[in-house]
Amino acid sequence: MKKLLGILGLLVFVCVATALMSDRFLTPYNLENLVRRTALFGILSVGVAFVIITGGIDLSIGSVVCLVGVGLPWLLTAQGLPLPAALAVVALVTLGIGLLHGWLITSLRLQPLVVTLCGLLVYRGATRGFTSDQTMGFGGGFKGLRFLATGEIPLLPGFGLPVPCLILAAVALLAAVFLNRTVPGRHLLALGRNEEAARYSGIPTRRLTLLAYVLSAATAGLGGTLFVLDVNSAQPVDFGNFYELYAIAAAVLGGCSLRGGQGSILGVLLGAALMQVLRNMITLVDWLPDHIEFAIIGAVILGGVIVDEIVKRWAARRRSLPAAPPPAA
Repeated sequence: MKKLLGILGLLVFVCVATALMSDRFLTPYNLENLVRRTALFGILSVGVAFVIITGGIDLSIGSVVCLVGVGLPWLLTAQGLPLPAALAVVALVTLGIGLLHGWLITSLRLQPLVVTLCGLLVYRGATRGFTSDQTMGFGGGFKGLRFLATGEIPLLPGFGLPVPCLILAAVALLAAVFLNRTVPGRHLLALGRNEEAARYSGIPTRRLTLLAYVLSAATAGLGGTLFVLDVNSAQPVDFGNFYELYAIAAAVLGGCSLRGGQGSILGVLLGAALMQVLRNMITLVDWLPDHIEFAIIGAVILGGVIVDEIVKRWAARRRSLPAAPPPAA
């Protein structure tokens, strides 16, 4: 709870500071775009949180976003597949990627960093190959499908709630219930704390690790679909670049320990919101250089790791202290 209050306080502080430094921050247009981007990146962040909770990492998210974001319009426009068939292909590919990652990590005992880093390279390279490095888009069609990313529900004059927020709410609710209210979810946390102890306790650690990478790939596929529906076209050379860093940074900011065994879906959502507000601040505030965005992301991840290490050492030191003697009668 203290971590959640801390990240919430930091989010409020950054919002207030940005509003004071730029009169464009609180405009309905900017707020609506900010909320939409937070929802899209929040979906990616929820998925990678499951992998981080197991003590793993997924660096392939941006390339999966590219594969799906470029592949879906390629299937629909260049290949002429019906919409249900194209969506089914996209879903099967993303689930297959998650299963492949999980199998390589659990059965062949490969390091998650190596597996997903190779995935980062392979999926983007494959996308550039089957599209001949050409931009793919929907043109003027599929407006009903694009409503999932571009639509909004009117709330106030000049401001509407973007539809991706509803999708994020559904994803986050399901993730929170799974993680906190089901036996597999509690086992997932136990796996991240101590895999060997969890295995000796009868927890199916391999299946849970497999599930975590499938969930990460599935949310990356969903996010990639929504991202391309939002912008209407995508270039395989740069679509989804570094999106995995935004997702990982949001999860770390939200309280997911890179050591595993700790995480909160609500914290991840707050972390995703903070990352997008920071990006928005860099864009709006004139005296901040636009090119420091990735420096901020790197500093955020490093700061999260440092804080996690300090908290771990402090907790271990407290546990090692002798118990206070009972008061004399």
